[in-house]
Amino acid sequence: MSRAIDKVKNCSNMQEVRAGVNALDDILVPLLVERSGYMTQAAKVKNNEDLVRDEARIQTIVDRVRPRAQAQGGNPDLMERLYRAMMECYIDYEHQELARLRAAGLKPQGEQP
Repeated sequence: MSRAIDKVKNCSNMQEVRAGVNALDDILVPLLVERSGYMTQAAKVKNNEDLVRDEARIQTIVDRVRPRAQAQGGNPDLMERLYRAMMECYIDYEHQELARLRAAGLKPQGEQP
């Protein structure tokens, strides 16, 4: 089984390190944008400010990510910190998206025809 950590090339200078990071960013950015699209969908489906933060879902994601990080040769504590920070950003974004959708005409929950 090939682990993510095993794909890291041995670098002898910062130019090689930065090239590797840039190549990964080229993969990560489209995925993070796609993930943000699902936060827009979540805002539309939940349609309730009180439902945006879901502590049980946050913990479920952390519980899912930690062993995946370990299996890939990564540090589970680092992955948890990254995911928690990312989820906070996406929670803020989901609130913004809900406000934008409401301004564009989405009726609040309970006011749906």
